[in-house]
Amino acid sequence: MSVEIKIPQLPESVTEASIIGWHKQVGDTVKQDENLVDIETEKVTLEVPAPADGTLQEVTANEGDVVTADQVIGRIEEGEVEETGAAGAKEAEEAGPEPAEAAEASEAAAGAEAAESAEAAEARPADEARAGPLSPAVRKLLDEHNLDPTAIQGSGKGGRLLKEDVLRYLRAHEGEGGAAQAQTPEGPGARPEEAAAPEVGGEPERPEQRVPMTRLRARVAERLLEAQQQAAMLTTFNDVNMQPVMDLRRRYRERFEEQHGVRLGLMSFFTRAATEALKRFPVINASVDGNDIVYHGYYDIGIAVSAPRGLVVPVLRDTDTLSMAEIERQIRDLGKRAESGSLTIEELTGGTFTITNGGVFGSLLSTPILNPPQSAILGMHRVEERPVAVDGEVVIRPMMYLALTYDHRLVDGREAVTFLATIKALIEEPARMLLEI
Repeated sequence: MSVEIKIPQLPESVTEASIIGWHKQVGDTVKQDENLVDIETEKVTLEVPAPADGTLQEVTANEGDVVTADQVIGRIEEGEVEETGAAGAKEAEEAGPEPAEAAEASEAAAGAEAAESAEAAEARPADEARAGPLSPAVRKLLDEHNLDPTAIQGSGKGGRLLKEDVLRYLRAHEGEGGAAQAQTPEGPGARPEEAAAPEVGGEPERPEQRVPMTRLRARVAERLLEAQQQAAMLTTFNDVNMQPVMDLRRRYRERFEEQHGVRLGLMSFFTRAATEALKRFPVINASVDGNDIVYHGYYDIGIAVSAPRGLVVPVLRDTDTLSMAEIERQIRDLGKRAESGSLTIEELTGGTFTITNGGVFGSLLSTPILNPPQSAILGMHRVEERPVAVDGEVVIRPMMYLALTYDHRLVDGREAVTFLATIKALIEEPARMLLEI
């Protein structure tokens, strides 16, 4: 019996998607609920699971094709699947991945079908004893790059080694030669941005590459252009002495990480400071809707993240109710899922204010662009030691430039400047955030 593979219902306001890549080829066996193909909307990446056990009989939509909800993109010839043919899916299931490892588990089912050498198979039991259960996707990467799993720090449950841990290790050691050289994945599951783009025209000494813009990248471009055309954007700047925060982090970093299981970073301080400042200046937390100003009685702060497929802004909900540890934990989780493309549409919509940190890439100063329909965005930058005047003397302090871009249609300059000065004051005296003064 032939079973149709259909595109699932798309998120609200999204009418179509693009095929990113298939994880299976015609003739491959599949297990029910195993991820067959990834699709990309203008906001998120989604997985299309197999509707039944059987063999992939036909593919009617290929990489790059535009599809809509309920569209048939292939068919499965239903039937029982041999255990050997589903070894990857079975091993991935037995490994028991955490929800945050869903993207790895999906790719693991496809990666398990790659042939493994007898030598690697013999060495595996000892490796797993030291590094925990290894999914097929992780094993494939380790074998390709001749890596020792015990040399890589695992971030999964109980120190389990994840695919992203191996990729991070490869990026960190890129250029050192040998096994550390990253390779481009091949096959039906390779993502467009990871695979080598075809050369189009040009001479041998002047090659050119042409690849289609992803739907997410196109949507980012559209929203940025929309912000420039429809909002009266203006940016105000200030600088902040980071010494008090850095001293506080240095003093409590180890105890904080031991107690909460997460690193104490800068984002939690700025998120708390921004939330407190938003309470004092409600118009910065508002948005324009036609001829109306909508004042939001809650604080949902978006954190801009540069993901492999483009810029995304996952949202921290009700930041006024979150502790520093909860903020850091949620930011870490959202960042990981942004990298794996597993964020949901609900996590990417509805923010009332945005923070972007160009400092992680070394930016000294920039003018961030609004995230419509929000009225303001805070830009953080790199911390740099600079000479400053303190009590009539020139001293060296770790300083950071801050930028606040705001919509001048509803935010006046006085409010914007005072809002940014409030964040500066709270960061330079962190105790004020705890005391709310």
